[in-house]
Amino acid sequence: MTDHAPNEARVIPLRPGPAASGPPAPPAAPREPLWRHLVGDVLRKERQAQERTLKDVADAARISMPYLSEVERGRKEASSEVLAAAAGALGLGLGDLLARTHAELVRVTSRRSAVPARSVRNGSVRNGSAHGGLCLAA
Repeated sequence: MTDHAPNEARVIPLRPGPAASGPPAPPAAPREPLWRHLVGDVLRKERQAQERTLKDVADAARISMPYLSEVERGRKEASSEVLAAAAGALGLGLGDLLARTHAELVRVTSRRSAVPARSVRNGSVRNGSAHGGLCLAA
């Protein structure tokens, strides 16, 4: 038979606990922020700074209000057409939106990073990147 009471739940650990042999695992590195979260934050902040409602901006952008809400909350990965429409409804160009989002990415990641960015003249590495800017891949 078992050694636990019939009406009690028994917990079975999926990972070894601290008593496991070997050195403790290093702390997990902080996760990079998702682009959709950053874009959504920028759109929401701009809309609120203009004291406009979701409905007003969604109507001006010709997208549904629930979809714009999902984009602002980082729940949807919006297409470039949707992002351009939302930015345009706020009086921004797509480049403005992307530049503000990039600035937010730099702000968020620089707070967490203790490693200084490298800088080399004439090319190979600038601001910790071989591209001197933001590089996105699908």
